[in-house]
Amino acid sequence: MDVSRQPVMFFLGTIFLIVNHNHAAEIQIQLKDPPTTGTLICRLYRTANRFGDLRKAYRTEMFILDTDNIYRLGDLPAGSYAMVLFLDKNNNNVLDKNFMGIPNEPIAFSNQYRPKGPPNFRQAQFTLRQDEIHTEVVDLGQVLGKRGRLGVGLGVMGRSSPYRNYDGGVYRVMPIVAYIGNRFQVMGPFLRCGLIGSGNYRLAATLGYRMGVYDEENSPDLQGMGDRRDTAMLGLSLQADLWSGLQTTLSYQHDILDQIGGGSAQCSLGKTFQWHRARLTPNIGLNWLSSQLTNYDYGVTQTQATVNRPVYLPGESWSSEVGLGVGFEITRNWMINSSLSAEFFDSNVRSSPIVSKDYVLKGFLAVSYTF
Repeated sequence: MDVSRQPVMFFLGTIFLIVNHNHAAEIQIQLKDPPTTGTLICRLYRTANRFGDLRKAYRTEMFILDTDNIYRLGDLPAGSYAMVLFLDKNNNNVLDKNFMGIPNEPIAFSNQYRPKGPPNFRQAQFTLRQDEIHTEVVDLGQVLGKRGRLGVGLGVMGRSSPYRNYDGGVYRVMPIVAYIGNRFQVMGPFLRCGLIGSGNYRLAATLGYRMGVYDEENSPDLQGMGDRRDTAMLGLSLQADLWSGLQTTLSYQHDILDQIGGGSAQCSLGKTFQWHRARLTPNIGLNWLSSQLTNYDYGVTQTQATVNRPVYLPGESWSSEVGLGVGFEITRNWMINSSLSAEFFDSNVRSSPIVSKDYVLKGFLAVSYTF
């Protein structure tokens, strides 16, 4: 490189930095009821998906508590941001979470946004303009308060029918009572209680409702089979947070009421994305059904057999599943949670004389108000 050009290049670079700095924006943070101990950690996000699970921030700043109660983030380019600020009470540089993955250190979001579920980027978003000094006044607080979070609502669950000449599907409408605590979670007919873990791996006890798969009166091919009973399934669920926001779940449930007997197991893999004010969670899974449950749902016993309905006991079965979960924040307190999935049967089930389709659609929809 020509040595004589070095002063010129240095001068031009200096001018470029000065111009860029002059156009940089700044965020000033003020706290309501500022704490007296701990360290403040601020995370800025520019993408919705990383903000949704509070990982890999665009920028992170740590602040020692100051009596002036003004904390600044400078040299920021113009654009859209969402901010989360939390009090690191134990000074471990980590946002501590409970068994359910919910922050249990005092936290606040930009725009004075107080989510009642996973945070939404659009609700916390603000725009920085060139040379602007943007002020955020925030109030740190516990997400779950002292006693957890309670909600009420209405839900419906249902499934299509794979059975021959079946009229419609099977549906249940039910009131919803929702509760989220540090280790206990209720969502209508589904309960979960944390046993071990609070980080990337969590083992929980689960209790869920299993809906009967058909009523005999809805199909002439099922006459004399009897209605399939509802029951409750008790089991264990292991959740693991993987790389890039992926989450896997391994679970097993057993018929605790012994209405049918046997059990089922699932392995699923999913990832959550944000789109506008919705949270989308596509997932795939592999299911196993014991011989008791498979025979009950899709089999024909000796006493149920007819000329056109031969004896058939499929034994245990496997199925694959693909689905989509959707959460939508209507207002600060009103939420919609739903899921829809398609389950594809193996040859054991497809060969049943009472089955005419190789898949079934399953869904759940709940509208709830959270206090």
